[in-house]
Amino acid sequence: MDYFKQIDADVFCIQETKLQEGQIELDLGGEYHDYWNYALKKGYSGTAVFTKKEPLSVRYGIEEDSEDEGRIITLEYEHFYLVNVYTPNSQRDLARLPYRLDWEDRFRGYLQQLDAVKPVIVCGDLNVAFREIDLKNPKSNEGNSGFTKEEREKMVKLLEAGFTDSFRYLYPDREGAYTWWSYMFKARERNIGWRIDYFLVSNRIAPYIMDSRMDAEVMGSDHCPIVLEMADDFADAIG
Repeated sequence: MDYFKQIDADVFCIQETKLQEGQIELDLGGEYHDYWNYALKKGYSGTAVFTKKEPLSVRYGIEEDSEDEGRIITLEYEHFYLVNVYTPNSQRDLARLPYRLDWEDRFRGYLQQLDAVKPVIVCGDLNVAFREIDLKNPKSNEGNSGFTKEEREKMVKLLEAGFTDSFRYLYPDREGAYTWWSYMFKARERNIGWRIDYFLVSNRIAPYIMDSRMDAEVMGSDHCPIVLEMADDFADAIG
């Protein structure tokens, strides 16, 4: 809550809430509208969005999809869509890789449908470090969950479908920039991490990115918060 108040974001997205309806009471002072997508399975997955400006519409999951893991919330605003997503993990033994790859195709198609109507901003844990620069030890992790050839190729396809990785747009060659660290082996202290959390934006609004960063000093999770700042006039410019 200290960070939430400090950052004073227009929109604040959370992935992996692990909550069921009624399990939490949050007093945000009436400034934010809150939206939750709960997984059917208790203590699993889930997403939430807190927004100062009430959206025109809210959609849970992929349209006409029976996805029951609470992984997607889409907020529609006048000039753009905001999609909060928690991408399925393919698991340590890659048992869920086939499901993950199918999900990736459906998610990409969904974003393209939205993008055909108005620009899209995607915020989320995408569970992939798709370039070697995006994790500390690429060679030893090759083929592991989150760094398989198949998962990385899906990320490339997503970007090729008309989307920009906001962080790399501004900082294409920056090393040591991560968003997740294992709890083991003092990985965070040693900055042995992965960049698996992203803000993606439709290509046509990339010029309005003012900043895209990770607040790595903020503790409380094995992930750190990431921040996207858009130019004040970007909605007017694309309207």
